[in-house]
Amino acid sequence: MFDLFSDIFTYRDNALTRIDPRAKLVIALAALIAVVTAERIVLPLSVFAISLAAVAVLRIPAKLVAVRLAAPLSLVAVLVVIQMFVTGTTPLFTLALGEWQLAAKAEGLRQGALLGARVLGAVSAVFLLSVVTPAHRIFQALRWFRISRNWLEIAILMYRYIFVLMERVSDLAAAQRLRLGYRLRGRALRSFTALVGATIIHSLEQSQRTHEAMRLRGYRGTMPFGPLPPLVRRDRLILTLSVTVIVSARLLEWGVTG
Repeated sequence: MFDLFSDIFTYRDNALTRIDPRAKLVIALAALIAVVTAERIVLPLSVFAISLAAVAVLRIPAKLVAVRLAAPLSLVAVLVVIQMFVTGTTPLFTLALGEWQLAAKAEGLRQGALLGARVLGAVSAVFLLSVVTPAHRIFQALRWFRISRNWLEIAILMYRYIFVLMERVSDLAAAQRLRLGYRLRGRALRSFTALVGATIIHSLEQSQRTHEAMRLRGYRGTMPFGPLPPLVRRDRLILTLSVTVIVSARLLEWGVTG
């Protein structure tokens, strides 16, 4: 399970991993803006399809894609259902739940589909960025864009120790299962409570150890960030073409909608 959330695939050598992280960040941001402001489902679903196609070409395991997209897909389903039953006036069908009569509306279905498409498009764009760019390169590019150093230091430490805690929790849960800690309902609740408490204690202890280790290595309140080289011509060309295509698609949709 730990491998499903690691960034081991970002260290492969392919056409997308060789692009400068600053260019990829700008392209991803442009795609996100276009997706969340889209007024039709075509653009968000196109971004979703392109991202999945790129992931397939890069041979990212289907299990990893399914796990990372499971939560957004669940959110999309909830959005569509809620919007379908609470928005609009044109009835599609009626669902009887005991004494309750729930009427699905066409306008709500369209609105829910649009919101769901936006979620899928945005998540897929970020997911593609995460599998072709190592985290430290993203943080380095963000610093180049003058993002606050303090926020980046917090983000770096959070990113690093989320995986440490995940591994620790996985080991503790495995030990509890070997001792039949989840066999009965009451015992499972006690085991889960103990797991949560142990995780909190471990995180506090880990923060103290990390701070002491950083101080011993010369940390005095600022974390150094290495410089990035200038954008090469190929990356500038990719950035220009990608942003042009995204902006053109959004303007075209705006013209069609208007």
